[in-house]
Amino acid sequence: MPRIDGRSANDLRPIRFIPGVQRDPLGSVLVEWGDTKVICSASVDEKLPPWMQGQNRGWITAEYSMLPGSSDRRIQRERARNSGRTQEIQRLIGRSLRACIQLENLGPRTIIFDCDVLQADGGTRVASITGSYLALRLALAKLVELNRLKTLPPTNMLAAISVGKLSGECLCDLNYHEDARAEVDANVVMNDRGEFIEMQATAEDGAFRLEEWNQLLESAQAACRQIFQIQKKTLEDWKLE
Repeated sequence: MPRIDGRSANDLRPIRFIPGVQRDPLGSVLVEWGDTKVICSASVDEKLPPWMQGQNRGWITAEYSMLPGSSDRRIQRERARNSGRTQEIQRLIGRSLRACIQLENLGPRTIIFDCDVLQADGGTRVASITGSYLALRLALAKLVELNRLKTLPPTNMLAAISVGKLSGECLCDLNYHEDARAEVDANVVMNDRGEFIEMQATAEDGAFRLEEWNQLLESAQAACRQIFQIQKKTLEDWKLE
């Protein structure tokens, strides 16, 4: 099946990471993933949440929002309470980031990630996770530079990708046009050790078979390996590798 942007089934959209797009967070990255654009920033609070008081380890949490002009219809600002979708994505981002670092190495502090979608064309949550990993690396390097951490904590690289089934074909890195019509919609989060952190899959229309799920996972693994190479080159360019 020809895709609207000319890609083959397993092709990624162009991915680019731009550092330092905000002045005050210790780490900030603009993710350009096809036509999806997300700002991921990492702010550091030198205290723990009340429920963690007295523990000698850090905490990572995340907030996610879509700006009003990020979609083809104006997105309402979530003022009083986040929608269920927003809460789900925030928890996914936080869980993923906590899985890539030993929290004991952070010391008793909190890193808060803000993922703000400037433009949405599918894959906003996977772009948020993938970009936030790089924002984390920038923030950790800054903490060492400021002598707030003695040494740079080791991390496992973190990447995420959307995969799905459309018109009976398994596709990688769905854009909005594809995601809106997919029979199966899945998001996969991995580290660079080849381990899975999260797998989410939903049959939007009907059901899917085990062999189709395995095909989607194979596509996701191959895509994440490509993303790790992009991240690695990006970190080298930023003198962080």
